[in-house]
Amino acid sequence: MKKTGRLAFATLALLAGMPLAQARDSILNIPLEEVLALPEAKTKLDGSVKFYLKGQATPAVTRRMGSDVSNPKTNGFGKSDEFGCKWAILTALINFQASAKREGANAVVDIVSYYKKNETQSPTTIECHAGALIIGAALKGDYAIIKD
Repeated sequence: MKKTGRLAFATLALLAGMPLAQARDSILNIPLEEVLALPEAKTKLDGSVKFYLKGQATPAVTRRMGSDVSNPKTNGFGKSDEFGCKWAILTALINFQASAKREGANAVVDIVSYYKKNETQSPTTIECHAGALIIGAALKGDYAIIKD
């Protein structure tokens, strides 16, 4: 074997033994209250649709109108993980608001985190995943009519 052939073989053998780099997937639990307190939330959410996490005290539901999922992503470049997560969650709520209005609902209830179709529930927080480049939150909830 020539010297370059042995070097190439040695390099391949070394690379084969190295573990693959793991992609970053930081999990943050963001309080819904903090998302709703964002200045952007006050301008984008008009108050006609209320949001309730599963396990949170909810007014009486008079009618359920089906489930939906919102799975927005945002570019993580130049954003903190926390801000990117809040932005992704707010985007999900904006999407839910638009769909709820089309359905004639005034609330989205029993909202759970739905990352990779795995449900995680909390009465106060939403799970968000922050990678090296992309930040996202997947939410699942039920459109409903609640008593005011």
